[in-house]
Amino acid sequence: MNQESLEYWNEYWKGKDKPQSVSAWQFGGDPDYIAQLVIDGIKTATCSGHIFYTLENIPLPTANDYSIILNGEDKPVAIIKTLEVTLTPMNEVTGEFAIAEGEGDRTYRYWWDAHEKFFRTELNAIGREFTENILLVCERFKLVDVR
Repeated sequence: MNQESLEYWNEYWKGKDKPQSVSAWQFGGDPDYIAQLVIDGIKTATCSGHIFYTLENIPLPTANDYSIILNGEDKPVAIIKTLEVTLTPMNEVTGEFAIAEGEGDRTYRYWWDAHEKFFRTELNAIGREFTENILLVCERFKLVDVR
């Protein structure tokens, strides 16, 4: 976590009992656009490929985790709290969840097409093939602060 994010985190919790851990990251693709969707309350869910957590030996997110959302310049712009995490095959993600991701025209078709393209590219880069039932880490979150 960069210094500016750490200062933002400490400032937000000043005078309150602060959680022991927090992560700082930016959304893939277009970090500024997606961070703005979070700030505007449009995006309340996100997903990622389970395989990437496994290959990079990164622990899965859990409910009550906090994250500092970064913009494209790695500047902190918001804090979110994870409400729920589920492991779901991509072809079983509901339309409601896809719409909660808030991107594009907010339809299931847009969500599917964008995610299929993204996962095909990312998997191909590591020598893996996309399948429609790729296991996803699906997170629901709420916005707790905007910088």
